[in-house]
Parts: sequence; C-alpha cells; structure tokens
Amino acid sequence: MKLTTIVQMWLTRSFSPFIFKPEYDSKLNYQHIDNLGLYIHIPFCNRICSFCPYCKVMYESELAYHYKNALIEEINMVGKSLNSKKKVTSLYFGGGTPALLADYIEELVTTVKKYYIIDEGIGVELHPENVNVETLTKLKAAGVTKISIGIQSFNKETLVSIGRKEINQNIMFESLRQVPFETVSMDLIFAIPGQTSASLIEDINIAFANGANHIAIYPFIQFSFANNSVQPMSEKAKRKLLEDITAYCQEQGYVRTSIWTFAKADTVKYSSMTRDNFLGFGCSATTLLTDQFKINTFSVAEYINRIKQNKLPTSLTLRFSLRQRMVYYLFWMAYTTKVDPKDFRKFFGKSLKREYGLEFFVCRILGFLKKENGVYRMTTKGAYYYHYFEQFYTLAYIDKMWHVMSKKAFPERIYLDGDRGRV
Repeated sequence: MKLTTIVQMWLTRSFSPFIFKPEYDSKLNYQHIDNLGLYIHIPFCNRICSFCPYCKVMYESELAYHYKNALIEEINMVGKSLNSKKKVTSLYFGGGTPALLADYIEELVTTVKKYYIIDEGIGVELHPENVNVETLTKLKAAGVTKISIGIQSFNKETLVSIGRKEINQNIMFESLRQVPFETVSMDLIFAIPGQTSASLIEDINIAFANGANHIAIYPFIQFSFANNSVQPMSEKAKRKLLEDITAYCQEQGYVRTSIWTFAKADTVKYSSMTRDNFLGFGCSATTLLTDQFKINTFSVAEYINRIKQNKLPTSLTLRFSLRQRMVYYLFWMAYTTKVDPKDFRKFFGKSLKREYGLEFFVCRILGFLKKENGVYRMTTKGAYYYHYFEQFYTLAYIDKMWHVMSKKAFPERIYLDGDRGRV
C-alpha cells in the first residue's frame, strides 16, 4: 500500500476512493459561490514539448477557429444561468500555447465580461517565442494584465536536454520593456539532470533583471505518458536545489508566495491554481465547486461536437464527500505555505481544530508548521516535505487520470485511491 493511499484513508476517514463518474449536469449550480475564478484552456501548440503533460494538439488555423467558437458557446451556456453579472476573482488562459489564439483573446474576454466582473485581472501563459511587441500589444488591448512565460531555463544545454530551442533573449526582453504588464511571471524548472544551484541562481537573476517581478520554479516530474527520455534527479539532489534556491530568493528579499513561487515585494501574484472554487472552459478544463469536481473531455473534436449538440462537454464528475472536499481544500491552501483557520471555518462552517487539530499538532511537533497570529505557516522543512509528497500525489492521481483521459474522450469511470488509477 502506497503512502498516498494511507494518507488519503487517514485524512478522509474513509476507505472510499475518489470516484469520477460519467455524471452530466445540464446546468451548473454556482450562483451562490464566492471567491470564484475562471480558467480557459487553449490546447494548440506549434511544437509538442516532450516533458509537457498537459492537453495539447498541433495548431491548425481552421480547427482553432472552430474551437474558439465552441469556447464562446460554452461560456454562454454556463453564463446564461446567472440572474445578474457575477463577481469573480480572476481569469486565466492556459495551454497549450494561448498566444496562438491572440487574435481571438479579446473576443473571448468580451464574452466572459457579459456574465462576470473580473476583480483581480486577466492572465495568459506564453511560450518565449510569443513574447514579441505585436503579440503583447494584442493581449494588452484585450485587457490582459498578467503574463506567465514558460522559460524553463535560460541555459542552452538545459533547454536542449528537454528538447527546447534556445531563447532569443534580446527580442523577449526588449518586448517586455516596450509593453509592460502588472505581473510578469517567468516559469523555471528545477531538478533537470545537469542543473546546479549556481545555474538555477543564474536563471533566477536573469529573470528578475529582465522584466520578471514573479517567478515559479517547478520540479521536473517524469509523467508516465510523457514522451521523455530525461530522468529526474535523486530526492537528495532535489532537496539541496530547492533549499538553495529558497535561501537565495529569501536573501534577496523576494517574497515566497507558494511552495515554488517567489515575487518582488508588492507584486500582484500570478496563480491559476490556488482558488477556493473555479469554472473551467475548454477541452480538459476542470471545474471545482462546493461539492463537485468536473473535468471536460480531453478530445478537441469531441469537445466541439458536444458544444454543437448544446451540451456541456463534461467527461467525468467527482462528487466529494465532506472530508474529501476538506482534504482537497487543505492540500491547495498548504501549497500557498499558509492555512488560516478562519478561512477554513468560513468555507466549511466547521472548526479546523476540531476536524484536523491532531494532524496540525503533529506537523508543528515535526517542524513542518509554525503558528503565527492564529495562522499556520509552513517552514522551510515543511515546504520540502510538501514538495516531496506532492510528487507522489501527482503520479498517483493526476498522472493516472490524465493518462486515461488522453486515451478515451469519455471513460466509463475512474477510481483514484492513491495506489492506482483504474477505469
């Protein structure tokens, strides 16, 4: 029995797995939900990166046009159920390579704004090749306030090892100077074989010196279905890298905003994950509500076909038990490196101490957490062990679910119990 299985059973107080079933909601019940974010998935790429596990297909202009129209219809279907415009926290475009639909972003944003008032800005993920004045100008005109650039590394040898081309830094940096955004985040990957603390620190310095006010440094994870020959580092080597880059960022005065993200002071954060609830639009997009987690089909063709039938493109739905929802909530709150018992009570109407007081006490004894002004904050030691456990979580849950979904547009069901995923 794996660690994730034991932890799942303990924290949910149940032997029941997470079961995704082909349940279909013709209408989503979210009118009463606060702190709601929006996400739109753009699956198109000019090249398929071998290390990327996300839902993506090669770009074709005609297919992209039909997909854009389907997105608009899905947004309309979900938005029309509202009695009035709803306030949401943010809107993020992910992929894939969303900039390949740069000419359509404004139309998509306009459709979203028919139903939602966006409080905290609009973010778009970018491939370094898309960071040019023309594309950035289009995005800014569409209302985009935050961008996240998938740098991975500025080091040529590191990029070659994961099948990426060398970045034209001059064009990218000059474009960022000419077209500024509220938040410029640059994504880096650590634990790629051959990397050292010195090379990662060099990447961090280049990013912050050339337009970034926020960085995300994610671990390299070998997904079972990714076509990648590169093997990740040992855990001992990963831990040293994570501790070294954390110490360096803190010495430089950068604020740790999550396990793997650091920002200059007073920077508006870029995060498409850490939201209490969210609506997802597009193929493979997920929707998280109070008591359910639904995932759209991974097939672009079937996504478009479902929308043509005036149906939501839901493939599978998980109906949470209360404990399962609590665990999901705490997992992603812990990712931000802090858990506030007041927020937990507001969300669930229950006491965090009563529900998980023992677990938080043990984490404090082990040195994973400290309590300041009533809020639990993760220590450097705790951040490493979260990172360590998150890899098990990714491979035990996300890897298995995405693998099945990428093979079959509408699976019969998926059982996830932390030990194995099965249809």
